[in-house]
Formats: sequence, structure tokens, C-alpha cells
Amino acid sequence: MRVLIVEDEERLAQNVASGLRQCAGYAVDVANDGESGLFMAETNEYDLLVLDLMLPELEGSALLEKYRKSGHETPVLILTARDEKQSIIRLLNAGADDYLPKPFDLGELLARAKALVRRGKGKPHPLLTVADLEINVAERIVRRGRTIVQLTPMEYRVLEYLASRTPAVVSKTELLEHLYDYNWEKFGNVIEVYISGLRRKIDCFSKSKLIHTLRGHGYALRADSDAKRDKEPAA
Repeated sequence: MRVLIVEDEERLAQNVASGLRQCAGYAVDVANDGESGLFMAETNEYDLLVLDLMLPELEGSALLEKYRKSGHETPVLILTARDEKQSIIRLLNAGADDYLPKPFDLGELLARAKALVRRGKGKPHPLLTVADLEINVAERIVRRGRTIVQLTPMEYRVLEYLASRTPAVVSKTELLEHLYDYNWEKFGNVIEVYISGLRRKIDCFSKSKLIHTLRGHGYALRADSDAKRDKEPAA
């Protein structure tokens, strides 16, 4: 895997690059301004862009806009000192896949970077829908029909990942790796806890069940009619 970091703070850029190389085994290129970052991004094949917003020569938001308009679908992780909700929403709607406010924990950046590389979303879209379930990934709002569903941060991450893979079956191991990355084995039965919580909040008050357990395989988010052939024990 190959990653481009566009960051003008050289020490921060090198720390992130070192972490991605040593902990994830990625090949990493670094650009210290927006113009060179855009040139490198458009002339090389990358699996992920880690992009700062406050850059010399060309700001990160302008780089992102130009990059997406040229048709590139590589996942982009934004690093930002801005934490205003509307600014973040604009970035996500403009094509960013995720963001981290500064200062951040390097372990969290590594986990999110690996998750984005694995997911390989393709062209970003602000809405994920399965039957009458709608997930607004820009605002992180979940609706079942007309009802807004309140989820914990970890429940949301599980649901969004299942929705991004629908109608595929996602194994428990894959979910653990996606959520935790490091030392995920020690978390044991947490996936069952999250799935149980999601069922109570998503499926409990509807005749149409969306969250399915497929014995010996994992979990799927799909319309009830699509899963009738599968025998489903309780999580």
C-alpha cells in the first residue's frame, strides 16, 4: 500500500510517515505544500491521502476540490485544527472520507488510515441507505423511517461499516479489525454487545428486520426479504 502525506509541519509529517511505515508496513511519500501535494497525488497511484488543511501554496480544501474534480476516488483523511461542525460537514460533502482534529493520537490516525485503505469506498457519497434506514455520513445522523436513532460512537461505527458493505456478510474478525486494529483479540465479545444494541435501536420497533446474524459467517445489513433464506440465531 502507498500513502501520500501532505503536511507542512515537517516533524508531524515525519512522525506520521514513520508510524505508517513501521506499524502498517505502508510505503509513504511526503509533500510539504499544497501545490507539490496535488502534483504528486495526480501523477502517482495512492491508496490513501492524509491531507492537512492549512498549507502553503495551495490550501488543503482547494487541493481536495481539484483532486475530486479530476476524477480521483482515493480515500482522503483530513487533518485539521478547525473543529467547527459546518466546516467539517462541508469537507465531508466535498469528498473527504474522514477527519481528525489536531492534536490527535497517532494510534487513532493509524487505525483510521488502515480502515480507509481496507474499505476503499470509491466515489464518496454523503448518504448510505438500506431499505428505510438512512445514514448521513457527513452529519453522522441515522434515521429509520422518519425517526432519528441515537447511537453510541461505537454502535455508529459498526452500523456505518455494515452499511458500506451491504449486502455482503461481514465476519466478526473483520469488524474487530476495522474497529480496533491493534490487539483486537482482547475485546472478546464486544461485537455481540454492539449488534445487540443496534438491534434494540434499529429493529426493535419495526416488522422489517435489517440486522442479520448468519451462523458461522458473521453479520449483514440487508432488507428482511433478502435474508429469509438464512437461518438467524439471536446475537
